[in-house]
Amino acid sequence: MEARPPGRARRPRADAARNRERLLEAAKRVFGRDDGAHSSLEAVAREAGVGIGTLYRHFPTRESLFEAVYRREVEQLVELAGQLAGGPDPVAALRRWLRANVEFVATKKGMAAALAIVMQGTTDLSAYTAERLTAAVGGLIDRAVAAGALRGDVGPEDLLRLLVSLCYGSSAPGWQHNVLRLLDVFVDGMRRDRA
Repeated sequence: MEARPPGRARRPRADAARNRERLLEAAKRVFGRDDGAHSSLEAVAREAGVGIGTLYRHFPTRESLFEAVYRREVEQLVELAGQLAGGPDPVAALRRWLRANVEFVATKKGMAAALAIVMQGTTDLSAYTAERLTAAVGGLIDRAVAAGALRGDVGPEDLLRLLVSLCYGSSAPGWQHNVLRLLDVFVDGMRRDRA
């Protein structure tokens, strides 16, 4: 058997990688529900179709699961912005990206207490998030402004602040519907033909 060079980690087995991905997807669904904040890790394992031991092998603490879901969601939003940037309608691309963010915040709300613990004492995760999401939405805004479709006086930080304010302004069941409606109103207000 060939020895692995020192310092080089072994790649996870295919089934282990699939289980990890299933757990992250399941956690996103479970924590994104209205009662997600009170969901157990057993509920996540059940949703993923794996045993609790498998969950703990991948994520030894509740906080490590939350952080992994959070980072994965941020990366997916960045990737989505890149995919949408090539579409024919830059305003529709921006609107779709903002809508995807509402789902991200729904998941985050279910993990808020644990994420606060993860982020406590370090700004790495919040800085990472702000930098990645600001660049992603900034590219979409720039493209729409360059196409003459949107006004140029609203920057990415403004839009992200608005999004966070709308999402965290209500915790009533069904809050997402109202946020999506208000985001549509705001994006329509940014259109150059309505300025």
